[in-house]
Amino acid sequence: MAPTTGRLTALKVSRAKRPGMYADGDGLYLQITEGGASWVYRYMLNGRAREMGLGSLALYGLSEARAKAQDARRLRHQGIDPIEHRRAARAQAQIDAAKSKTFAECADAYIKVHRAGWRNGKHAAQWAATLATHAGAIGALPVQAIDTTLVMKVLQPIWEKKPETASRVRGRIERILDWAKVSGYRAGENPARWRGHLDHLLAARSRVRKVKHFAALPYAELAGFLAALREQQGIVARALEFTILTAARSGETRGARWSEFDLLDKTWTVPAERMKANREHRAPLPARALTILQEMQAHHHCDDGFVFPGGKQDKPLSDMAFSMLLRRMGRGDLTAHGFRSSFRDWAAEQTNFPSEVAEMALAHAVGSKVEAAYRRGDLFEKRRRLMDAWAAFLAKAPVDHGKVFALRSG
Repeated sequence: MAPTTGRLTALKVSRAKRPGMYADGDGLYLQITEGGASWVYRYMLNGRAREMGLGSLALYGLSEARAKAQDARRLRHQGIDPIEHRRAARAQAQIDAAKSKTFAECADAYIKVHRAGWRNGKHAAQWAATLATHAGAIGALPVQAIDTTLVMKVLQPIWEKKPETASRVRGRIERILDWAKVSGYRAGENPARWRGHLDHLLAARSRVRKVKHFAALPYAELAGFLAALREQQGIVARALEFTILTAARSGETRGARWSEFDLLDKTWTVPAERMKANREHRAPLPARALTILQEMQAHHHCDDGFVFPGGKQDKPLSDMAFSMLLRRMGRGDLTAHGFRSSFRDWAAEQTNFPSEVAEMALAHAVGSKVEAAYRRGDLFEKRRRLMDAWAAFLAKAPVDHGKVFALRSG
């Protein structure tokens, strides 16, 4: 008696050349036509004859065709039409593909959405550059495929060498993946979250490397440094001296425009969008700072242009200008930001001004949110006296720097 299943063999399949249907049994057929050979599964469902293509012989051999037919039989046993099941699966795959985004695409979308809320335009560029440099390995991958292993692949090479950068990268990946989840492009937990997840896999940043503070010059050496700085010619030297005199951040000085200054009132008002805390900051101007502004006004005043213009037209000084100047002076060990620390140390150790006056001079947030809410003023007149004292200290000869100034704060 001839077998009802497994009738075909590999040899029979290879020899089948004449057009026709060659039964293997239980609904599986090898179909030969003038156009080629393919596998077909025939079955009855609800009284209707159905025929399902399983692929060409060139792609699937006999054993593979039997496995595909068996999968179809299992669906039938569950009351599912295998043809409709496959059609639905293909449709879902098309939907998933249409909804799918790569990590890089999600990063671009996140940056675009949040750009308007960031303090300055550079922030968006920094996000893009950081991710391109350190997370490029996952950029082309579907965002739903990003898991802990892939996140660790990004972070481990830089976690100990560049802990601050690595921490920043981790935070940015976490935010992008959160955005992707809320937007419907991925599901599940965020593999880049720190607490309760990556903190078990990576050492705490504080233990990897001590925070490296900006190199600061001891305040006792500042007058000598200022004397050398005044011998330097050019806009960069005057801008750095102005920065030190006002205890400003370098970016605040480099981006300063003439419209921010009231020379008669001896006041510099930096708009909120240029401040780190996103709050307007009024700074009193000591006499030497005013002199610098008058010198710049005489040679470089241009309506509402930059007070300290850069080499390119309508551009400020570059963010490397101060560093390059310090190197030329043989003080590459210092940073422009470090002079703010020098000012803070001087105010604490050499004056009687309350700490909040010095903190507000540095445009730092003072006290708790409740305390800040009740302190409606900005201690401006006290800060003016403090900055005048600072300028006087900087103008003194180095031999006088050991003397404590009992300056009144009232």
